[in-house]
Amino acid sequence: MLAKDLISDLVPALKTSDTGLDALNWMEAFRVSHLPIVNNRTFLGLISDADIYDMNAAGEPLGNHRLSLMTPYVFDRQHIYDVVETASRLKLTLVPVLDVDKQFLGVITQQDLLQRFSELIAAHTPGGILQIEVGVRDYALSEIARIVEDADGKILSLYVTQDPEGSSLYLTLKLNRSDLQPVVRGFERFGYKIRAEYGAELPVDETARRNYESLLKYLSV
Repeated sequence: MLAKDLISDLVPALKTSDTGLDALNWMEAFRVSHLPIVNNRTFLGLISDADIYDMNAAGEPLGNHRLSLMTPYVFDRQHIYDVVETASRLKLTLVPVLDVDKQFLGVITQQDLLQRFSELIAAHTPGGILQIEVGVRDYALSEIARIVEDADGKILSLYVTQDPEGSSLYLTLKLNRSDLQPVVRGFERFGYKIRAEYGAELPVDETARRNYESLLKYLSV
């Protein structure tokens, strides 16, 4: 999924003839805190609502002000991961997209980015989520996939984080099944530590179920 596929059709670019008040109105309308300023197709930079509030005369054209604009951007062929990294690192509500000649193509909004990233990690697809722990030296994606597939499951998405000490990896797996117990047993059989399960159909202990039903009967007497 590339940046060019994520460009918003709605959010406009500002011109230097637009005023700070114009910019604030657009920001409010599109629920963003930044907007690009573009001269023809040349990207001049991003202006934020904080920049406008610092102006002495927000009703004057932006070109009348000495602006110190930041100029973050991604190229149209960069991956969505690069867009996420840029937006996160700079705390942007939108990210400008340029072509190979550094001509402005449009912006990717935080909202659209979140929506498309949720598709990338299969967030809306039914299934359970399993987090396992494995030593850095023991990490083998082929073995992890085989364990899941041996339990009649499929990995829909996977991401990896590292513990602060750097000795272990935490793998979060989104699977295509809600009954995670066959997968859990497979991982435990191979020595993996199960850290958490989410959205799983956990088996109910029969004794606990009977005790709960007896309690309800007692309370209803």
